[in-house]
Amino acid sequence: MNPQMPNTALKIESVSKLYRLGVISTGTLSHDLNRWWHMVRGKEDPYQKVAEANVQSARGESDYVWALKDVSFDVQHGEAIGIIGKNGAGKSTLLKILSRVTSLTKGEIKINGRIASLLEVGTGFHPELTGRENIFLNGAILGMKKHEIRRKLDEIIAFAGVEKYVDTPVKRYSSGMKVRLAFAVAAHLEPEILVVDEVLAVGDAEFRKKAIGKMQDVSQSEGRTVLFVSHNMASVKALCSKGVLLQNGKLSYSGDIDSVIENYIETGESIETCQLSKRKDRKGDGDALFTKIELFSNNKRTNQIRVGDEALFKINILCKKQIKNANIILSIYNNSGICLTKTTTDLTSKKSFILSEGENTVSCYFKSLPFQVGKYRINLALSDTNTCCDFVEYAFSFFVIEDDIYKTGKFDTKSIALLFLQNEWQLE
Repeated sequence: MNPQMPNTALKIESVSKLYRLGVISTGTLSHDLNRWWHMVRGKEDPYQKVAEANVQSARGESDYVWALKDVSFDVQHGEAIGIIGKNGAGKSTLLKILSRVTSLTKGEIKINGRIASLLEVGTGFHPELTGRENIFLNGAILGMKKHEIRRKLDEIIAFAGVEKYVDTPVKRYSSGMKVRLAFAVAAHLEPEILVVDEVLAVGDAEFRKKAIGKMQDVSQSEGRTVLFVSHNMASVKALCSKGVLLQNGKLSYSGDIDSVIENYIETGESIETCQLSKRKDRKGDGDALFTKIELFSNNKRTNQIRVGDEALFKINILCKKQIKNANIILSIYNNSGICLTKTTTDLTSKKSFILSEGENTVSCYFKSLPFQVGKYRINLALSDTNTCCDFVEYAFSFFVIEDDIYKTGKFDTKSIALLFLQNEWQLE
């Protein structure tokens, strides 16, 4: 233990990681020489100045990008920290730096304890060695004595459920078997800090539940530190009390896990406000046009909700004349093109909608959208009696992310179901 930071397991100070797109290393001899010339004169790396933020949806002008930029936070011993964010936010890069798989460009990391990492399927395994031999190899890498590993051996094998194959070369293991064994090794060989990336998604639901339970024991009962990256919000909430949110390589928010998840949902992947008035690929006589659609959930504008959350769609309509018998249709489709629900004002409203000339705003409220995790799109249509005024396909898109919809601490990401309907089981 480091006597200068007795209660702090990790201290991350202004950590930054610079990559050059499309190449390995710095790319060219001229770039290396330019960097060396600036370094000997005590100057800043010239390519750090021109590097851009890690915004994947925007095309940049520089070949250099900050995968991480000035990320700072502390982790205390015994804390379970959830690291969340969209794909490309920098989560895996941060864990690779913490695990010394890759080096940082700027900043400093102070580690107080021994780290065990589970980053990718099969990481740290020698494919020609058996499962048993790889357990001893990984323990030796962690600095453990042979008798210490032998004491934990049976427990590791039982937890991983690979008794039958423990003396088979790892190269013959399935990806799920590799994950189970790798997690069992990392969790049982008594590291002070356990770092786990999204790889648990490869395992089956039963093993994920067991793995979450083991990490809870490691953190709460044994006082060890856990850093957990996942897109499964139910798993993150079940395990972690605190979290950090990364966005475009920067620390966007940190605090208690509920607040971090709320910020994650609120920021979404760039909130969309569809400029429907500019869409040319529409049908209808044009007497009324959809001009904008927005999604609100829990009183916040967003394009990302949790499974089972409420959803309020606000739609702006510009009418060239009064529409006396307006029928507005909203349909929600999944990525496979299956219509999950369709609602119309004619069927669900007791009185007709009369739209006035000029701007109108209508809203459609769903108490719950219990959809499977994924991306969804909305089609909008508007008619006057039997005449189509406007029809726009893919008028809006939004995302549904995991949540503990049944309040059991579990969520089945591998379910083939399209909907998660509220229900209750009883033994009579």
